[in-house]
Amino acid sequence: MAFPLIAAALGLAEFAPVIARWMGGDNAESVAHQVVDIAKHVTGHADPVEASKALAENSLLIAEFQKEVIKIEAELELKLMADRQSARERDIAIAQAGRRNVRADVMVLSAAVGLVTCLWTLTSYAGKLPGEAVGIISTIAGIFGSCLKDAYTFEFGSSRGSREKDSLAVIMRQTP
Repeated sequence: MAFPLIAAALGLAEFAPVIARWMGGDNAESVAHQVVDIAKHVTGHADPVEASKALAENSLLIAEFQKEVIKIEAELELKLMADRQSARERDIAIAQAGRRNVRADVMVLSAAVGLVTCLWTLTSYAGKLPGEAVGIISTIAGIFGSCLKDAYTFEFGSSRGSREKDSLAVIMRQTP
């Protein structure tokens, strides 16, 4: 049941592209269920395909669908912020106990070493590697870079865009 539900939700991403970002990980099925239910409710159609067709034909329905999707996005962002906050509180407790978070240190160091290794490989063997290898190594370097970005975001807080999203989440939480 999960695959058709997720496929239906991805089809609805045409009307609210942010949906596609949610379709991975542990919550994909739950979020897909919510998205499809919203489409069904907004359009009055029980079948997700018919709901999608109805959305494609009516811009007012699209606006209502997007409004409801924004509410889900706010809920998901609040959950993410709460998860990060509890992890930060754990790190603070470890530091206050006079200990180091060795696991986090190893993760960051590994990501940094991985990134440097990928970049060194690309520069050292420039012109000698086939295009496919360059593409794969570049992708891996991007993943390591993303890991480092996440670590910096965790340690030093959110960017301006994330703060604006946090403010929107608070407003959405207060709106009935």
